[in-house]
Amino acid sequence: MTPTILIVDDDPLIRKLILTTLQDVAGFALREAGDGVAAIETAAAIRPDIVFLDYDMPRLNGIETCRRLRSDPVTADATIIMLTAISDQPAQDRAVGAGADLFLTKPFSPLRLLRLVDELGHGTG
Repeated sequence: MTPTILIVDDDPLIRKLILTTLQDVAGFALREAGDGVAAIETAAAIRPDIVFLDYDMPRLNGIETCRRLRSDPVTADATIIMLTAISDQPAQDRAVGAGADLFLTKPFSPLRLLRLVDELGHGTG
């Protein structure tokens, strides 16, 4: 089964940056969602291995989306990486409390993104 990455951000440019960076990484299927509501629906259908999740989004923010992903047995085991422009400790504490595994502070380099995915070891190539 092909490992899947779900990219969730309300900014289409951020989604495109991540998609473009990871599109040639062997062994990954890439999907995207523009907000937390779409993320939950998509994640339930595709069972992602990794979720890049924006902290601040309309309709359903990243914290609540993370909580819901963690509470659903179908998505509970995904590695959730919170994407945030907020690098203060209270924001990170809220994200950890909701179930986030890691943080990636915006702006981030494509190289850092590739290294992070490689470190997680979900890929096949």
